[in-house]
Amino acid sequence: MVDESRDLTLYVQSKRAITTFYRPPISGDVPGARPTSAPSAPGEGGTDTVGEEGVLFLSDDQARCVALTEEIATKRGYHVKVVDIAKAGRVERLIAEHLRGVQTFPVLISPRGLRLEGAEMFTEERLSELMPSELHSVRAFTYIKVHGGDLDRIRTLLETFSEVKELHLLTGDWDMLVVLDFPPPATKRRVLDFVTERIRGIPEVLDTSTLVPEFTVTKFPID
Repeated sequence: MVDESRDLTLYVQSKRAITTFYRPPISGDVPGARPTSAPSAPGEGGTDTVGEEGVLFLSDDQARCVALTEEIATKRGYHVKVVDIAKAGRVERLIAEHLRGVQTFPVLISPRGLRLEGAEMFTEERLSELMPSELHSVRAFTYIKVHGGDLDRIRTLLETFSEVKELHLLTGDWDMLVVLDFPPPATKRRVLDFVTERIRGIPEVLDTSTLVPEFTVTKFPID
């Protein structure tokens, strides 16, 4: 069964270029007939089409957006349908409610109706927001209480651990919060072993408290 909640539509708008390039008729062409345009797929350019009527091509900025969107969608388990409105029929364009008010292309529509419009908006961060993904790694959060010592030195030491992805200085009962990340197949025990052996092994660390979520969804880019 297809999961439509992971289907996105990417609308692009190719341009028409006039060319005088000519190639001999191929099998199936009518001898003596004038070559006609046969638009290529988005991003493939237009060198395979001929005739003064012109060829359709996708600009480099839109082609980049298509490539980036498809790359991130594949990584996060989504499917992207690319629609070139320059090739779509008039009726199809009129009923495309998502394109009302659109000024620039490309436009990406998420299953929830959210959209990105314009090539400058197509960044890895923005695309990740539109395609939330389950994390296969184990993410954990550890509160740290420090007894004296140099906080800058402790921070520098924590930053050397590859498992530490974020570090926050706090006020209140706890002095620090670190975000830990462990690649699969990680377990809760592995997380706690790391905390008790590596973090609690720092002389100035007085106490720790660790939370290991059962399920995590992220809008951040995935390494």
